[in-house]
Amino acid sequence: MLKNKMFRDYSIEERKNYITLSSGEFYPDILPEACELYKPVLVTFESLMKRAASSTLLFEYISEEGDQNMRTQLCRVFRKYVSPSTPVELLKKKSMCKEICQDFGSHFRPIQEVQAKFATRPIPDEALCALLWEYKDRGKKGYDLTEQFFHIIEHNYPGVVICGPRRAGKDVQPRDFWPDYPNENRPLDFVITSKNGKQIYAVGLARYDGDRGGAQEDDRPGGYDSCASELQSYIVRHKLKTKILFVNDGPGLLLGTMWNDYSRIEEKYAGLLMVMTLRMIPERLTTRWLKGE
Repeated sequence: MLKNKMFRDYSIEERKNYITLSSGEFYPDILPEACELYKPVLVTFESLMKRAASSTLLFEYISEEGDQNMRTQLCRVFRKYVSPSTPVELLKKKSMCKEICQDFGSHFRPIQEVQAKFATRPIPDEALCALLWEYKDRGKKGYDLTEQFFHIIEHNYPGVVICGPRRAGKDVQPRDFWPDYPNENRPLDFVITSKNGKQIYAVGLARYDGDRGGAQEDDRPGGYDSCASELQSYIVRHKLKTKILFVNDGPGLLLGTMWNDYSRIEEKYAGLLMVMTLRMIPERLTTRWLKGE
């Protein structure tokens, strides 16, 4: 093993051995469960659709749904049938129902066409249920990664405490422990501290790169570089020993330029920042480096 091995030092041939693959689900094995899960959504959509005199009225009915999860699923069906150009994240904003209808209503498919198209499909519609299933575990691979990272730190690094959302939850903010941090909207996935919380040993992000390419491939390294630059500026200015950790994993690291992009970031902030996969932790993340001893 190389002394002070860097992210770039892992050869192309050995990189696959340091990647953690999150388990997936096979098609069409998921169809029975998907159809059972989403049939009530399609039944509810059909009921609202038959009552609606227009597509904007249909959307208003959906926005009145009290169950948040059901409303989200109905918005996804609405987008497929009525307004494919409207983001689901926008449709989910209950308080913006009138504005959405005003701004996008003219592009909604007429309700008569929606009803006619819907009638050609069975309930449950296997194709649509399979599409909705894709959203079910969105983010799960990232949550799994974070949970495993927390477990590794807690069981292998005595004398430190790791804080943050173990799976889903509110991000850590630097202002939670650095009140004068200049950016009040800098999300972090974790912070590693001393037992008493007085020493901030490391802060960072944990991400699962499942399948990166094109614009996405440029987006994450760019965001990482911006985050690292901002944190480094604060750490240096206040003469802190805090380190920055970017924990990344998944097959996306082996695609395109991702590995080289992360290597450049680590080298740019050498000594302060480390990029690593879960399997690299035992051989690269030493307690001495972490604590700045």
